[in-house]
Amino acid sequence: MKVNTMAEMMASGETPDILFWVGCAGSFDQRAQKITKAFATILDKVGYKYAILGKEEACTGDPARRAGNEFLFQMMAYQNIQVLNGYGIKKIVTTCPHCFNTLKNEYPELGGHYEVIHHTTLLQQLIDEGKIKLKEGGSFKGKRISYHDSCYLGRANDIYEAPRKVLEALDAELVEMKRCRSNGLCCGAGGAQMFKEDEPGDKRINIERTDEALATGAAFIASACPFCNTMMTDGVKNREKENEVAVLDVAEMIAASME
Repeated sequence: MKVNTMAEMMASGETPDILFWVGCAGSFDQRAQKITKAFATILDKVGYKYAILGKEEACTGDPARRAGNEFLFQMMAYQNIQVLNGYGIKKIVTTCPHCFNTLKNEYPELGGHYEVIHHTTLLQQLIDEGKIKLKEGGSFKGKRISYHDSCYLGRANDIYEAPRKVLEALDAELVEMKRCRSNGLCCGAGGAQMFKEDEPGDKRINIERTDEALATGAAFIASACPFCNTMMTDGVKNREKENEVAVLDVAEMIAASME
């Protein structure tokens, strides 16, 4: 795929409508790379003018701050803000709720003021505007889908409707887990927990959450966060259900169903 970097666009005297912030997971994690590709494919198909930072993009610093290393967080944040402001970036879209939350709510106090939107919100807008055309009777028609709320999308930023509206457009049956929306359960990866050892207990959080998803009888578990995706996938494998239940990002489902 040919994806323009900000540097290339600037060199040819163009400005993108939006900057796609890929994030560490979307860049380096093999599973999350598929989400990045799916979302970029959608943007290409609808003719959206976008760019990425490429090598100039560093981690937002979210895991560092959550793990208590404030100094490292601020160092990374300032570096990113310098790059973003240098390009005069106004609008950012990201497929990761952690990046979304940090760029939107934590960068302003360090001098980074941008309009930040999560990819599910943008997908909903594109569907509402009729720019995303979905196939009649796509691969998810009539299938059961259970959507898992990411903590940083739901409770932290109150985004519950956008991902559900996008999934409803697939003409599928949306089933909620016992704990959902503002009462949703964390997948177990947030707050830098992804990178540390388990604490004493008798059940992993991701297994607990996966059990709730499996109890709905859904054939697909939809997520909107690369970390949630990893945790739920691990849970499904742990329960040996990977042949019956697929964990997919909302963007992947839309990309697979577009005309």
